[in-house]
Amino acid sequence: MARLTKAQREWRPGMPKKRRSTKVMFASTVLLLEAFVVLFGTLAVFGLRRNEFPPALIFAVGIGLCLVFIFTCAVLSKPWGVGLGWILQLVLILSGIVEPTMYVVGLLFAISWWYGIRTGIRIDREAAKRERDQAAWDAAHPAGSDPETGAQNP
Repeated sequence: MARLTKAQREWRPGMPKKRRSTKVMFASTVLLLEAFVVLFGTLAVFGLRRNEFPPALIFAVGIGLCLVFIFTCAVLSKPWGVGLGWILQLVLILSGIVEPTMYVVGLLFAISWWYGIRTGIRIDREAAKRERDQAAWDAAHPAGSDPETGAQNP
């Protein structure tokens, strides 16, 4: 039998489901797309510049960078995760030193990263406010009460 996760072990009936961060979902999407771009960029550099750089170096750096992008998805919920993502955006832009097309690709992904983080934060803030307002309304209007008089319905 498979091991249960910490969240599964701590779950009890009636517990509210923890809301996933939209910021983390947007950021993870951008990072995974960048990981694919790095993988294909590695193949492009291998095909175009294998005489300038040793193939082992090209693949080691490319696959290693691809794995760092994927690893960053797992740590986005930590305080330093988004900072690591910004560093990776700079690394992707600077990869244009090896393949000049990556300047444009890296800049476009950095803009996507910025937009995803900014929009995700706004959506998360709005969702938290909506949940607080709903909780306040539920506390003021218990289930089964008459909204007009506040009396309990039989």
